Amino acid sequence: MSIADYERILIQGEKIHVLQIALGGGNPNQHPAFVEILRLTREEYGVIPSYTTNGRGLNSRILAASRDYCGAVAVSAYEPYSEMLEALRLLEKHNIRANVHFVLTSQSVDAAIQWLEQPPGFLKSVNALVFLNYKPVGNHKNHHLLIRHSGRIREFYRLAVESGREFKVGFDSCLVSGLAKFTQTDPAMYDSCDSARFSMYISTDLRMYPCSFMVDKCEGIQVNAHNIQDTWQNSKLFKSIRNRSYARACLRCGKFEVCRGGCVAFPEVNACGACDLLGGYGGEG
Repeated sequence: MSIADYERILIQGEKIHVLQIALGGGNPNQHPAFVEILRLTREEYGVIPSYTTNGRGLNSRILAASRDYCGAVAVSAYEPYSEMLEALRLLEKHNIRANVHFVLTSQSVDAAIQWLEQPPGFLKSVNALVFLNYKPVGNHKNHHLLIRHSGRIREFYRLAVESGREFKVGFDSCLVSGLAKFTQTDPAMYDSCDSARFSMYISTDLRMYPCSFMVDKCEGIQVNAHNIQDTWQNSKLFKSIRNRSYARACLRCGKFEVCRGGCVAFPEVNACGACDLLGGYGGEG
């Protein structure tokens, strides 16, 4: 995305009181104008930027800009974790608040449980360990990686909500069905999917979607000089997500008011097993 296109988004975002922009797309800090992107966002338009990195390309200029302008930086956890560890070291050295993003799959859940039972030393320096639900999208999607196919799903959730750690544990909203089913967490502490309710996604080709994972499901709506607010409030695409339809089992569930059906775009990622669109639940619980 060019700086000019990005600023078109910022101009509209400021007018409709956007609070935060999360920059992603692989490793956004390797954009040639990344420092200027962060400066523009915070200094010129009063919006707080954050971004996710794989740890590569964190040079002195990017680290200084991250410290001066960002709310936080998230580092993706990928084996063998060497790049993650180096990135966390650099962020801590520059007094930048860091989170670790851990994609939860039926294969990675064993490592997640190990980290929760015996936290590695590097977690003491992070703000939060945030778990993200795996979604079967893209060229290499694999439904066997869904967390609901793991026999340790209940164990994971039990450990994840325990208190007394030196770091916080967070979840993306795509894990809400598991929190509702497997934990006794106070409903005030979490919410259902925020797509088209508190957040939208804008792709590098300037198309708006309720959720980043919907790119392959619909065409998206092209950004122009003045249509972000109108798209948010009035487009059929965004309204359809807000006025979502639910599986019959969800409407009968005692946790419905908290979970609100979990992910309606990808019901197969829901951990609770209630969605009758799946034709039954093959995992634990």
